[in-house]
Amino acid sequence: MPRRVTAELDLDLGTSVDLIFQITAARGVPLSEETLTFSRGDLTWAATELVDAAGSRLHRLTGDQGPLSIRYEAVIDARATPPATSALDTIAYLRPSRYCQSDEVFGQARRQFRGLAGADLIDAVSEFVASTVTYSPGLSLGTDSAVTTLASGQGVCRDYAHLVIALLRAMDVPARYAACYAPGLVPMDFHAVAEAYLDGQWHVIDATRLSDRRSLVRIATGRDAADCAFLSYHGGYVGLESMHVDAVLEDEAPVGPDDHRVLVQIA
Repeated sequence: MPRRVTAELDLDLGTSVDLIFQITAARGVPLSEETLTFSRGDLTWAATELVDAAGSRLHRLTGDQGPLSIRYEAVIDARATPPATSALDTIAYLRPSRYCQSDEVFGQARRQFRGLAGADLIDAVSEFVASTVTYSPGLSLGTDSAVTTLASGQGVCRDYAHLVIALLRAMDVPARYAACYAPGLVPMDFHAVAEAYLDGQWHVIDATRLSDRRSLVRIATGRDAADCAFLSYHGGYVGLESMHVDAVLEDEAPVGPDDHRVLVQIA
């Protein structure tokens, strides 16, 4: 299932700034083509690539004052190798985190999903979030958490993912956050999903129901959105002047619609 992904960001830097990007396909994703450039007119900058334990690739550079254009394009031509998981990882993904306060939703989770386990529990949490949260672009804030989303009943993909993760952790299921490219996503953007650990494998949950999980391309993996931001910066002002993200299937599409009751891995 060949997939082509692109990201175009145009920034305005108010001064010299330390920039960290997570926009490239993760380590382990098989690439037949890939280009990543940082430029201003005829000037180009080289970034330092850092890879974390989950395989997320971070690109860091110091940008000078003025405009900066970032262009990324890649073709993924095969199934990805799932990131290795250690016992330490599963412990970390059981703990509450900044946006996934499993301790604060513990009581509701235990009442709502009493008696469920395994695939039945994963399906029940996915259906609960899908049916109780309304996709509402522009109405959530970057500081909103799983608790906020549970109370307001609205959000975007990151909010759905955070609530799924918090509820699963409250039920003693390791759960984590994944930033992805999602072919066919409407509206197109960087996408966020949750993953649940069951029987030695990570299974993807998209409670928004907006993506086909079988064609997702992993960018970054972490405890929540704080670990997977497409851009973070330190030491100055950064304005995001424009951003365009795209992801398309180059060839055949998956057969039939995505059945969200079926366990699927990011491939």
